Amino acid sequence: MRVLGIETSCDETGVALYDGEHGLLAHAVYSQIAIHAEYGGVVPELASRDHVRKALPLIREVLDEAGLTREDIDAVAFTAGPGLIGALLVGTALGRSLAWALGVPAVGVHHMEGHLLAPLLEDSAPAFPFVALLVSGGHTQLVDVTGVGRYRILGESLDDAAGEAFDKTAKILGLPYPGGPALSREAEQGDPTRYRFPRPMTDRPGLDFSFSGLKTFALNTLREAEAESGGSIDAQTRADIARAFEEAVVDTLVIKCRRALRETGRRRLVLAGGVSANRRLRARMGEALAAEGCEAHYPRPELCTDNGAMIAYAGWQRLAAGATEPLLFKPRARWPMEELAPLTPAIETEI
Repeated sequence: MRVLGIETSCDETGVALYDGEHGLLAHAVYSQIAIHAEYGGVVPELASRDHVRKALPLIREVLDEAGLTREDIDAVAFTAGPGLIGALLVGTALGRSLAWALGVPAVGVHHMEGHLLAPLLEDSAPAFPFVALLVSGGHTQLVDVTGVGRYRILGESLDDAAGEAFDKTAKILGLPYPGGPALSREAEQGDPTRYRFPRPMTDRPGLDFSFSGLKTFALNTLREAEAESGGSIDAQTRADIARAFEEAVVDTLVIKCRRALRETGRRRLVLAGGVSANRRLRARMGEALAAEGCEAHYPRPELCTDNGAMIAYAGWQRLAAGATEPLLFKPRARWPMEELAPLTPAIETEI
């Protein structure tokens, strides 16, 4: 079964073709960074309009790359939520209409399930069960995964998600959009010993996160540095603050992941979502888990951010199990993962 995947939940238009026998055939992503950079963040109406402009050309590009035509599509999967409702409407309307015109089944996919399953596209795919850290601009969640659709939320952010905190702190430091990658680049030049930021909620039991306080701590540190210098800070101070912030977020995520693995008894951790591409996070997490005899699994960097490949694969999983979307589709700006139907028997034993 060849599944066309369409992702339009926020500011990236992603399209891909996944084949149940041959794997990922082709994928393409168009980023709207240039459009939103002028405003310092995503403008929902502009995002929706650009999805309208780019979705069909990307479908043609992916089909050409795979050497296929529309008649070779066996099913269509599209992101039905969560996300920006206007952006979701573009992908859901296009995906459902295209499936109807081709006479093939369609299915709406949960955006975060797509991220969670993305590492299964790799050659070294993790076996069930595992703990997943979903970490992006809109979500920071720890999930116990015992099968496709069998998800138990262990902890989540009580305020800002990690990616959101990255973006807001970058703006505080006067860094360009998109803030998260810009802050990480700045942090590469920072002195890790100059500032020490707190590791929020790591001194108490539980697996929830809170990152809004780190943003405030960064702001206060910046103001103190400006007061000491009698004006604006120099480039090194900006880099040092960025490094302290990144170190605090990374350490917090590592501490919570190790705690989740110990509490569940799992030996495998999956990291997915845009922030999972952070090089410092990958290195620190890999070292920490290796020391405890655990494994860390990631999707390739290009599949960490929003993309059509993860939607095509997650859609293939659900379509193969018989799920379909009726003509009366309904995108959802909010959609708890616990509401997803389980597809496979729970696998509780560790290998």
